[in-house]
Amino acid sequence: MNYINAFIVGGLICVLGQILIDKTKLTTARIVVLFVVLGCLLQSIGIYQHIVNYAGAGATVPITGFGYALAKGVFKEVDNNGILGIFTGGLKATSAGIAAAVLFSFLAALIFNPKEKN
Repeated sequence: MNYINAFIVGGLICVLGQILIDKTKLTTARIVVLFVVLGCLLQSIGIYQHIVNYAGAGATVPITGFGYALAKGVFKEVDNNGILGIFTGGLKATSAGIAAAVLFSFLAALIFNPKEKN
């Protein structure tokens, strides 16, 4: 059942993104920022944690999960270190994912010989 829940919730997030692409004049970059901010906002008011508990990876893998991780890290660091946690929490919580993205992008660039668009 966990797989089905993850599939449904992740699919709904993707459907929402596709609707925004098709029906609005928003660029994909703005939609990505909107989703990250939405993940932060929903975690800040306590809703996104319930979605994660229900859907697992279906809620954490999409880009809204990045916003969720940022907000969760900030709240954890503020609890542990006070106001300084606002600046360090998001970085600590997402540093492994960002480092992996940079590393794998670099390796892909070495293997596949990227070219600029004309």
